[in-house]
Amino acid sequence: MRIIGYIIQKEFKQIFRNKGMLPIIFILPLLQLIILSNAATFEIKNIQFSYVDNDHSSTSRALIEKFDASKYFQVVSSFPSEKNASSAMLKGKVDVVLNIPKNFEKELLKEKQASLGITINAIDGAAAGVENVYINQIVQKFNKNIKISLMQPSDLKSTPQNITSIPSFWYNETLNYKTFMVPGILVLLVTMITLFLSGMNIVREKEIGTLEQINVTPIKKHQFIIGKLFPFWVIGLGILSIGLIIAKVIFDVPMLGNIFVMYLYTSIYILVVLGIGLFISNFTDTQQQAMFIAWFFMVIFILMSGLFTPIESMPEWAQTLTDFNPIKYFVEVMRMVMLKGSSLVDILPQLLKTLLYAFIMNILAVWSYKKIN
Repeated sequence: MRIIGYIIQKEFKQIFRNKGMLPIIFILPLLQLIILSNAATFEIKNIQFSYVDNDHSSTSRALIEKFDASKYFQVVSSFPSEKNASSAMLKGKVDVVLNIPKNFEKELLKEKQASLGITINAIDGAAAGVENVYINQIVQKFNKNIKISLMQPSDLKSTPQNITSIPSFWYNETLNYKTFMVPGILVLLVTMITLFLSGMNIVREKEIGTLEQINVTPIKKHQFIIGKLFPFWVIGLGILSIGLIIAKVIFDVPMLGNIFVMYLYTSIYILVVLGIGLFISNFTDTQQQAMFIAWFFMVIFILMSGLFTPIESMPEWAQTLTDFNPIKYFVEVMRMVMLKGSSLVDILPQLLKTLLYAFIMNILAVWSYKKIN
């Protein structure tokens, strides 16, 4: 233990001696958490809205005012014809064009129904789908109000009863997207920092030649590896701690679960990441190679973790592959503990899988590490 303690002490001194690495370890992740949590959102706002009003009636103007009052739409202009509106959309000046036909109000009065033309820029299919939902909500609400205002006294007797649903939003009552994203972004930062630092640290020893000197010393393989990786295990927990403080103070993310459950799982998860970093470093000779390989796996893990896109929406073969993705389990646990208040029993399946993953990866990493004695 004394030898491991000396190695750990040496590693901490080496980390804090490098003034250029300190901002990368402690400051940049916090800035990324603040920036990414605000930028990474699927909520669509400031939709450039335009219209072609062929009716010029009080009803058509009331409908346009509904869109103008919405926080999601920004009415930029009106066009005299559909051709001009299409040309503006082609140039990227507008996202949505509402085409109100002639005799729109008259058809509502006589036929009790009318049609609207909606043109949406669907280059971004996901955004177009969200915009379509917003449009339908406004039109349906307007339709309900206009029916009441245009209803004749004779229609009151035949008016059917309406069934109203009252939604109850659990775990995120305000539907704040930051509440959903901040735990995932925190997972991303803890993973990236610990993976890159652990992967490049040993490779750096190779580049400067000190690894060969260490290899000929009486230090055992397990002593060297524990001493090398332990500081980054501590740093990972430190980043989690600061990130949780920022999540609460700046983003007001609820923390309903036991924080010690979160730290217990994170402690095991970081062992997985450190094992992957050590395994990568054993097969690379330069820090550049280690970074490229680590980034290659990070991109795959992130995109298939459920952090940005639901796993349920992926093809079946992709859903099967996510079972081997450690980030997936960390994202699930963070959101379960922070937002749902899940206990240790609730996260036990993810905990056992992560523990198995940590055991396998560290066994492979230690086995692949070559030492003379």
